[in-house]
Parts: sequence; structure tokens; C-alpha cells
Amino acid sequence: MKKYIWPALLLGLTFCQEKGAPITPVEPTPAPRQIAWQELEYYGFLHFNMNTFSDREWGFGDEKPEQFNPTALDARQWARVASEAGMKGLIITAKHHDGFVLWPSAYTEHSVKNSPWKDGKGDLIKDLSEACKEYGLKFGIYYSPWDRNHPDYGKPEYITYMRNQLTELLTNYGEIFEVWFDGANGGDGYYGGANETRKVDKLTYYKWPEVYELVRELQPNAVMFSDGGPDVRWVGNEHGEAFETNWANLMRDSVYAGMPDYPQKYAPGQENGTHWVPAETNVSIRPGWYYHTYEDHRVRSLANLVDIYYNSIGRNTSLLINFPIDTRGLIHENDEEAILKLGEKIKEDFAVNLVSQAAVSASVERGSDYVAENVQDEDYETYWSVPDGQKSGSLEIDFGKPTVFNRLLIQEYVVLGQRIKAFSLEKEVNGNWEKVTEATTVGHKRILRFPDTEAQKIRVNFLDSKDVPVIAEVGVYHAPKLLLPPTTKRSTSGEVTLNAPDTNLELYYTLDGSNPTKDSQAYTGPIPVTKATTLLASSYDPATDKISDPVRLDLDLPKGTWKAIGDEDAKAIDENTYTYFTSKNGRLTIDLGESVEIQGFSYMPMQARYPSGIITNFEFQVSIDGNSWKTVASGEFSNIVNSPIEQLVRFDPVNAKFIRLKASKTADGNGATFGEVGVLTN
Repeated sequence: MKKYIWPALLLGLTFCQEKGAPITPVEPTPAPRQIAWQELEYYGFLHFNMNTFSDREWGFGDEKPEQFNPTALDARQWARVASEAGMKGLIITAKHHDGFVLWPSAYTEHSVKNSPWKDGKGDLIKDLSEACKEYGLKFGIYYSPWDRNHPDYGKPEYITYMRNQLTELLTNYGEIFEVWFDGANGGDGYYGGANETRKVDKLTYYKWPEVYELVRELQPNAVMFSDGGPDVRWVGNEHGEAFETNWANLMRDSVYAGMPDYPQKYAPGQENGTHWVPAETNVSIRPGWYYHTYEDHRVRSLANLVDIYYNSIGRNTSLLINFPIDTRGLIHENDEEAILKLGEKIKEDFAVNLVSQAAVSASVERGSDYVAENVQDEDYETYWSVPDGQKSGSLEIDFGKPTVFNRLLIQEYVVLGQRIKAFSLEKEVNGNWEKVTEATTVGHKRILRFPDTEAQKIRVNFLDSKDVPVIAEVGVYHAPKLLLPPTTKRSTSGEVTLNAPDTNLELYYTLDGSNPTKDSQAYTGPIPVTKATTLLASSYDPATDKISDPVRLDLDLPKGTWKAIGDEDAKAIDENTYTYFTSKNGRLTIDLGESVEIQGFSYMPMQARYPSGIITNFEFQVSIDGNSWKTVASGEFSNIVNSPIEQLVRFDPVNAKFIRLKASKTADGNGATFGEVGVLTN
């Protein structure tokens, strides 16, 4: 019998070589729950809790259950909007920092069970869970570890309370796809009525390994989110933008929720990270996370939402877009309109994959199981690769005729690990190859945008990889051009300049709050604005008879006659948000030039990738003579570090010739910085 062994073995080896040898995974690799999560790509956040009714971003914990009283709450409306927008799931703020919970928890009275809503018999977590099932959506929960209301926060007893509540959430409401742990921990609060500051060791206090074990036991298919995972990590900002180079790998054991240097050191992931912890991009559809009436007209534009889509899902992250549920208990009409427009635009951009009917070939193939055609079959489980020992290779795509395109989509088969470190796109021009664009990492999905390009043949070059490239899908698309609104700039004298985003466009504007049409005021030069005014401006394309969504500017008094006092710097009143002033004494004093009636102020924090001195707690004073001062507002800018947007603070009308913004506390203890300061007169 031995004489048959070698021929049989040779036949087997030949067969294996023809098909191609199995590919060795590059560690770390994702768990099945992480793969299922990343395939969702796009889902919604719902911020609805006590803050909705106290009109805050972060409640202090002194709120009363009777304040929670939505008039027309409809969880089915939330699920319908998400489904129609193309989202695959919803995550609800079951408990935010103020400690109020949206289910009738047996462990606290600070709950919907003591609110007027449904006469205290409501369970919003149950309602939403059932609505998600009806609309085919996954269901997830947000739970804040910090609790500004609970009397035992900071003590061991609170950890028991937290686990008891998590057990309720994870056992009574069906399957959970994601458990979202916030990184905000410890600080001021009304802990059982005690108005004080309680700090905790964010690394050790919550005993995270035991919390993770509890979630694994009760919801084994759920992923857990926090700054460092353990399953999904934070992208590092709340702007809706992932890093250009973005690894799913992370030095996970070095990370904990709320760590101060996380955005700089860990948010992009690490090429040699020890664990698979892909990023999630979380962003709100409005400036704030919770509903505020004054933000009804500050919903993100379609252009901004499209950028967010490409800068998140297109950069190897999932996208979590937040809806601030209004006091009725509904997704506001403006938010619904915006998110449905995004859904329509994304469908339009990716309607036709030009690769599907093209001829695809490779510089080299691993074997018959790993051929070039696998990247065009729309089956993620098939892929192209190269022989062992090679870390580069190319795919050539022939459309058969000159074809216009402006999008490139690539997916690695990340079940075997993330590999690609650099790639480029070229087009053939008269027998030569010219570069169109290039980038670094790919991961689950990478999408590149570039100007309209025409070619019959293109080539995707995988220039460097941790091991053999493993490419599941390649897509090329021609996305229709999005008509963008004009860009704007205001001078200190109050004049507003509009600039068209493209050639051959006409610009129209209004000053009464209405949306511009081609019958509105045509823009011919700078627009003088000397008082509180709402300006909306749109671009109009006469060739297509289409008009863009408007850009909205809520303008107030011009700053041309204002003066900074003492050693303070005029960069805080120069109408340029990218300049800033650092105060030696933690305050900014401004002479308005004349006495005016004001009803609030605005503060734009320093705008930079690595900002410093952001004011978190403030005092605002006014004066008629510059000597005698009156405090008219004080408090905190909640969540300003993660979301460094313009802060608006309103108060009862008061006359002032001088104003002063003082920093009671900055986020990092450094000198207070002021990007831009203004007043509100309307």
C-alpha cells in the first residue's frame, strides 16, 4: 500500500496549490459579535431623558421625576424614521449622568415610575425594544456609569446598584446588540441632595472586568462600547470624523474610560495593537445631544451629513447619528427631513457599481479560490489574495469604454485581520498610468472621494501590507454632484461675504428667516448686518434649475467698535473662530462701545485638534461704568470638551456697556482660552 501514498500526496498538494493555500490570520482578529456589529455600519442614537425637560446637556441630579412628562411619545415613530433612513439599529439613553432612568427600576425611585407619563406605569425601554422588533432594527442601551443623583456614588454600594440596574436592562428587554458606557465620570452633583464634588478612580472604581463579565453572561452577542472597548472604541471626537489612518487594532489594556489623553494616543488605533477594538463614530444631528428649541434651525445640512458619512463609514468605522428627541417625545420634523435626505443621497451615490460589469484582472493570484473576480461578486466571504511572502499586488479594472467615476470603495476581509497599510488608484492615459488618489488603511470599508475622472482602465495598487493583501470587494461609482450652499465670512464691521462653491452658480439670500429661492434677493456684494438678524443663503444652478439647502447664520451685533480691556487680546472678538486668546487671569473683559440691552452671550472655545484651556465652568458679568460689576449668569458648559461647539447662554435682559467672561474652571487646569465671544440681543 505504501507505493500509493506519495502519488496521492502529490495529487493532494497539486490540488491545494491550484486552489491556493489557506491564508494565515494576522492577529488580532475580530470575534463573531464584532463582525456582526461592523456589518450594521449605520445606526441611530436617541438622547431622551430628564435633560430633555430641564433643557440641559448634563443634568445636575437635582431634577424631580415629575419633570419628565412627554405629551405625545411614540417609540414607533423613532423606529420608523430610523428604518426609512437606512439605519440598522437604535441605542437609547436608559440612564444619563443625572441618574434618572427610563424604566421602572426596582432599585431607585428616580425613575419614570414616579413621573406623570402614563401615570407612572410606563416603561420606555420596553416600548422601544418592541418598536425595534416591529421595524427590523437592532436594539441597544446607553448607560452612564456616573450618577449625579445617587447618594452612594463614589462608594462601593453604588457598584452593586449599577450592576443590579444593568442586570434589569440585560435580562428584561430581549436581545441587545450594543451596551454603550459613557466616559464622563465623577464631578459636581446633587448626590442624594448633597451638593458636592465626588471624584472616582476611573480605572479601578467600577471594577470593569466584572462588569464586562456580567454583560457577557447576560448578552453574549452584545458588543460593549467605551473609550477603549472592550469590543468597540470611541473615535475620539464628536464631530463625525474618523482619522485618515484608522486601525481596528488597539493596545486595549492601556486604555480606560475617560482617560485624559485618549483622543491623541489611542483614538486612531495602532498598527501593532494587541486586541481587535474597531472605532465607532458618534455625532449628533444638531449641535447638542439633547433637545433644545433654539436648535430647531441648527440641524446639520445635507452636505455636512454626507461628509460625516464618508469620514466615518468611509474610514473604517461604524456611524452612530444622534436624534435629540423633543419634549413631545418625537424625532423633530427638521431632524427627520435631514436624515431622510441623507438616506436618499447615499442610495444615489452607490446606485451603480461600475466594477460589476467590468473585466477585472490581477498582477498575481494565490490560486483558484482567490481570483481577481472575487472582488466584484458582492460576496464578502470570497476574496482575492496573493502568494505567501508578498505584501503588495494590483487589481486592474477595464470598463470596456471611457467611463466617468468619482468614488472608490474597498473592503478587506477583516475576519483574517486588518492588513493594508497603503494603496493608490491610477488611471491609464495613452498607455501610461497616472495617479488619481492614494490613502493608507482600509479595514472593513474605505471610501475615497475625488473629482470626476474619466478612463477606460484603472488600477488599484496595494502598496504595503502587514501580510498578503486579502481584498473582499472593490467598488467604483459615479456619484451625482451635490449642490452645496455658499461659504460665508463676516467682518468685524458686520458685513457678510458669500462665496459660491462652484463656477456658474448664482447666490440668493434672505434676512427674514425664510428659505431662499431664485426669486429672493440676489447676492451682488457684501451684506451689511448691524443688528440681530437671521441670514439664510443658497446656491442656485441655472443649468439644472436646482437650489441648494441654505446655510444659516444667526448674527448679532458687529464687533468693530468693541475693545478688549487690559492685557486681554482682540483675537477673541475678531470674527475668526480659528484664532484665540489665552488669558493670564482667567477672564476676558470687553468694552462694547455703548450701552446696549443684552439677553445672553456666546462662547466659542479654542478650535484646534489638541485644544487647551477650554472653559467648563463660567461666570458672566456686566457693567455700565467698568467699575461696578453684576453677575448675571454662572454655571457649566456641559460636554464642551468632547463637543467644542459655540455655547449660547441666555438670561433676563440687562443693560451693559462692559461685559466680562470669567473661567471658574478649565478642563485641563491650564489658562482659559477664548476662541470667540459675542452677545445676544434677541
